[in-house]
Amino acid sequence: MSRARRRSAPPPADRSVIAGALGLLGELLITVGLILGLFVAYSLWWTNVLADRQASARGDQIRRQWQQPGSGPGSAAQPGALDTQDGIGFLHVPSMNNGEVLVKPGTSPEVLNDGVAGYYTDPVKAALPWDDKGNFALAAHRDGHGAKFHNIDKVKKGDAVVFETKDTWYVYKVFAELTQTSKYNTDVINPVPKESGKTAPGRYITLTTCTPVYTSKYRYIVWGELVRTEKVDAQRTPPAELR
Repeated sequence: MSRARRRSAPPPADRSVIAGALGLLGELLITVGLILGLFVAYSLWWTNVLADRQASARGDQIRRQWQQPGSGPGSAAQPGALDTQDGIGFLHVPSMNNGEVLVKPGTSPEVLNDGVAGYYTDPVKAALPWDDKGNFALAAHRDGHGAKFHNIDKVKKGDAVVFETKDTWYVYKVFAELTQTSKYNTDVINPVPKESGKTAPGRYITLTTCTPVYTSKYRYIVWGELVRTEKVDAQRTPPAELR
């Protein structure tokens, strides 16, 4: 007889306990998966719905204000009078296919989570479009909370970027891109963004957002330069780049 002892199978009662434990573990894993799936859906879809709804309402409010006398960069009021939490105008980037984007001061999550683009006020104060020189530097989410710059990778050299105020269309032309840089690289929003290839003051616009998609590890940058302005007519006929 062999001295080797065969390992005996657990009795039926033990097998039942093991099967029950495995079944419970499986149910817990399914539950966790469903919770994570719902969280992802909330982050990437429902926050977009809420942000778009809120931004649309605020955009409508801005346009109603524009219909009143005494507002807008070209009115008797100074441009700085529009620098409020309500917004200063609308960004249009046809190659992003994202409609009009309300622009407000600041780039904190509290601002950008409302489904808008914000212009930098820290550490470098951005110029505004009607300033003689400077860099109108903007940021917006790439995913969730409206995802206004989700398609920034679709923007190429030569594309139009248009900023709309009450009485003026500011038409920019994209001249450079930086597809990945450190999120601590603030030089890209300097008054003269030298990484774009520019060495002299001008009237620039800079779009910034997170990259790669669904992360915030790096930043994606697009630079444009003002090529002309157009006065808004009574019908608010958009410039040719938006038709």
